[in-house]
Amino acid sequence: MSIPVMVLGESGSGKSRSIKNLDPAKTLVIQPVRKPLPFRGADWKPFSKENPQGSVIVSDHVPTIIKCIVNAEKWGKHRVIIDDAQYIMVNESLRRSAETGFAKFTEMAKNYVDLVHAAANADNNVRVYFMTHIQTDEFGFSRAKTVGKMIDSQVCLEGLFSIVLKCIARDGRHFFSTKTSGNDPVKTPEEMFEAGEIDNDLADVDATICEYYGIQE
Repeated sequence: MSIPVMVLGESGSGKSRSIKNLDPAKTLVIQPVRKPLPFRGADWKPFSKENPQGSVIVSDHVPTIIKCIVNAEKWGKHRVIIDDAQYIMVNESLRRSAETGFAKFTEMAKNYVDLVHAAANADNNVRVYFMTHIQTDEFGFSRAKTVGKMIDSQVCLEGLFSIVLKCIARDGRHFFSTKTSGNDPVKTPEEMFEAGEIDNDLADVDATICEYYGIQE
């Protein structure tokens, strides 16, 4: 069974940075918005039919992303990283800005939920990481960023995940929070991580998840 993981964080907190120690040959990075990776990465080349050994694909099209998740293991990819995942909704919202009524928000929420369900139910052992910006409400509680209250009123994105990490940059150091501060939705299964703060290294996180669930690559 595939495993979805949410990674929350402000811009610049280290979400994309955390992937730098992953093996690009076994990783597929999906970018809803094309941008350079924030580290030296000559081995992170575009993925295509002509270059299936590549590691980076640009798409915000939910059926295409689901296809990547379903086929990832067949392509030799053990991890799928959806970088800036909130832009899947943002881009759809902008494309549909001329539409009136509330139905489009229900459809956008459904599309994203379908994507998370695909990441949880694919018939493989792929780990799917949703790198997502964070938003903070007037009460100081942080949650995954969406395109507004119409989406938030219909779905709690964090509730679709068993593993929610938070990227934090503090005193020149980047790290992951594995336990909630009380004002965020961070959560991890019991005894998966001993420390409340761990290094900003998705390779270590992925290895820990594999060990916890007994996944053999």
